[in-house]
Amino acid sequence: MELNDAIRLRRSIRKFKKDPIPESYIYELLDAARLAPSATNLQPWRFIVVKTEEAIQKLSKCTPLPFVTQAPLVLICCIDHEAFNERGIRVQELQESGAFVDTPLDNTDSTKYIKQSQMDEDTAKAYMNMNAAIAIEHILLKATDLGLGSCWVMMFSQRKLKQTFNIEDRYTPFSLIPIGYADQQPIQRPRLSLEEIIIHEV
Repeated sequence: MELNDAIRLRRSIRKFKKDPIPESYIYELLDAARLAPSATNLQPWRFIVVKTEEAIQKLSKCTPLPFVTQAPLVLICCIDHEAFNERGIRVQELQESGAFVDTPLDNTDSTKYIKQSQMDEDTAKAYMNMNAAIAIEHILLKATDLGLGSCWVMMFSQRKLKQTFNIEDRYTPFSLIPIGYADQQPIQRPRLSLEEIIIHEV
């Protein structure tokens, strides 16, 4: 499927068939997330793969949305807070890979600034959330490419999720992504026009 087709065909699916998803598809979905871009190559996303009936039943206690656990697969996207402390390592890896060659960052002062710059806790959290959102969008588009339906869900109890799945303190659940073969065909949702989203051109 062409990328433009995946963008146009993607829908938030809230009704799924029970057909199982091939393991190879699960791998492709997670690999699409792995390849997502992130600022300073931070890659703060981590995933819990929920696919057994027992685990999905447990998950149903963590969200008020029944359709989430009607899907045969749910990915729990978590933020790894320790990833932020590894920014210096990630930048060093970018340098050594040649990613900064012939760019404004191809000098010691620029990379030193990135490695040493500080953020308060709230800013760092928002920074990592924004990066994880890109990985989630990669999953949604790859699901469409594979003929699967998906939905980005943020209505759940973080506390219950952490308790239910024994999630370490370093990880914070950020999103649920139910995935399966769609049992509905939603029409295109209303969207603002281009004229409405462009403030001005200069």
